[in-house]
Amino acid sequence: MRQPDAAQIAGLVGLFALLLILGALGFEYLGRLPPCEMCMWQRYPHIAAAIIGIAGYLALRSGLCAPSWSLPIAILTVGLVAISGAFGIYHAGVEWHWWPGPTECSGPIGDLNKGGSLMNQLQSINVVRCDEAAWRLFGISLAGYNALISLALAAFALVGLLASRPAAYASAR
Repeated sequence: MRQPDAAQIAGLVGLFALLLILGALGFEYLGRLPPCEMCMWQRYPHIAAAIIGIAGYLALRSGLCAPSWSLPIAILTVGLVAISGAFGIYHAGVEWHWWPGPTECSGPIGDLNKGGSLMNQLQSINVVRCDEAAWRLFGISLAGYNALISLALAAFALVGLLASRPAAYASAR
């Protein structure tokens, strides 16, 4: 069985990142679980990884990019997925109250009873809290699953990149 090259790894990691984003959107729109601020932080690197990985793979395979770009594109794609996994660890820790989260979505809201109608309207806004898991399976929240899946994907891709390096050096000679 032939080892995948860096372009293929970038494309596959980009595809998995796209699937993770589609899964998050499914939980949001089909499962009616609106994302909190920290959930959004985890989505941005996946979106970038999907775009860079898939577009990079297509550009490399069509000849629009020089083959020397395949490793940097793959490393960037894998790095973005790992960043999302790191955000997932941070978010899961906030949900388990191991460390404090951002005050925008996990701190006290404060006393809004001091004002008139604007304050009454502000009180009716539903803030999605970052320190309360909206869904868990086997005790693991969506942030926890993102961390596990993203970091495992990044680790497997990194192993694949390291395994493909000797072949890249041999073919360059």
